[in-house]
Order: sequence, then structure tokens, then C-alpha cells
Amino acid sequence: MALSSVAPGAAAQGAAALRARHTALREALAASPFQRPLVLESVQVGDALKGEVHAVVAQPFAVVSHALQGVDHWCDILILHLNVKRCRAIARPAGSVLSVAIGRKHEQPPDEAFQVELAYRLLARSADFLEVRLDAPQGPLGTRDYRIVAQAVALEPGVSFIRLSYSYDYGLAARLAMKAYLATLGRDKVGFSIVGRQTDGSPVYVGDVRGAVERNTMRYYLAIEAYLDACRLPPAEQPLHRLKAWFDAVERYPRQLHELSREEYLSMKRREAAQAAAPAGC
Repeated sequence: MALSSVAPGAAAQGAAALRARHTALREALAASPFQRPLVLESVQVGDALKGEVHAVVAQPFAVVSHALQGVDHWCDILILHLNVKRCRAIARPAGSVLSVAIGRKHEQPPDEAFQVELAYRLLARSADFLEVRLDAPQGPLGTRDYRIVAQAVALEPGVSFIRLSYSYDYGLAARLAMKAYLATLGRDKVGFSIVGRQTDGSPVYVGDVRGAVERNTMRYYLAIEAYLDACRLPPAEQPLHRLKAWFDAVERYPRQLHELSREEYLSMKRREAAQAAAPAGC
């Protein structure tokens, strides 16, 4: 792809806004509880939920920009998430879409999972800024306005700043499904934001739906990092490296993100990959 902007004005404004956000978050990034320059935030307004990750990565912008463009690359990113059972890139007259099956954390036939079509939109691209959006009017479990937005800007040679936003609205069906989950399998699940302290000083983490959106925002962000990390390898070695890198990254936060053993995850993903198209590679 050429480096000329898809939307020159949008790219210039986006780059300035994201750099300003980096400046505003400089202290939070330096003091991050993740022991790395990463900030995770979430918000709930009525029935709308959004999680955001801002992170500094030791990756040249050219690598980040190339990796985050194209439906094939995004399928290779999304499939790392343990809930994504299948992802296929489809060319439509109105534009490219990702046909995604979203299901249980454990093994599940893709055809039995929720089928979501995410429209792929390259909103802005320049030599130092990129913005990509994946969205669908309907998401899994009765959610609406399902959206993933990724932005990246060059900070200095070999260093980039990434913003990942994951959001959706939920209606009655989604509210009931989430209520049932939080009362059973998800009753002990928490997010990353600290909302209080126990009497012994230990943190109380956000739970409920905000905890859920934080967990999934982090999972998708770590998929981007795993994909970027694999780009330095020969194409044939990239798929397995991504899986191992994603699992290792998730396991750094076991309180929030541990679900499967390493072997369970790798075995499941190998079987899912066998039913999909060959990975695109960076």
C-alpha cells in the first residue's frame, strides 16, 4: 500500500490528537501498574460500554502500520483471542468484511458460535498515523454497535504509540445473558481498574460488565502485540509464535485473564486454524 493518506486532513488531525493523548498520559504510562508503558481505562454510560488501551511499543511505525492494515491481518490478530473460533476475510461490493464466529472460551464448533460480520474501514493513513475501524450493527449475545478501533502514531524512530478501543451497547437480551454469566461462571471475574481497598490494603478490582469489557479489551490488545512481535520472524514461523506469545502475555495477568492451560489453548487454536485459510503473515 502506498504511504499517501486515505484522508490527509483526518490523518494529520488524528496524529496530533494521539500525540497529545500520549503527552497527557505520560505520567500514568510511567507509573503503570502493568510494569510497562500501558494504560487501560473503561467507562459505562447507560447501556454503552467501552474499554481503551493506550500503550507505547518498541516497534517502528512502518511495522505497526503495515500489520494493522488489511482484513487478512486482522483475522490473524482476532483469532488469537480464545473466544474467536473462526475468522474469514470476505470481499463485498460495499467493502471488505471479517466474518467472525465468537463463542465459548473452550472448544466449540464455529458454526455453533455467534456469527458477526465486522466491516473493515481504513479511516486514515499517512507516513506517521493510522486509524482502522472494525464495526458491526449487531454483535454476539444481543449486543449492538460492536466496534474495535485501532490507532497508531510514530513517536520516534523505532517507537510507536497505540490506542485500541473496544466498545458495544447492550440491550435486554445481552443484559440478561451477562447477568446470568456474572451470577455463575463469571461471579469471581474481575477487571484491572482498582475501585477500592480491602482492610488489609489489597486492591478491590472492578467487576460486573466493566470488568468484562476490560478483560476483552486487554485480550484484543495483547493479540496486536503478539502479532507485531511475530513480524520479525520468517512467515512460516509466525503463526505458532503468535499463539505462544499471546498466551504468555495473558498469563502475566492470571487474576483477570487465566482461563486455559497452555496446552489446552494451543491445541484448541491449532484445530481452529486447520479449518481456516492460511495465515496471511506480516
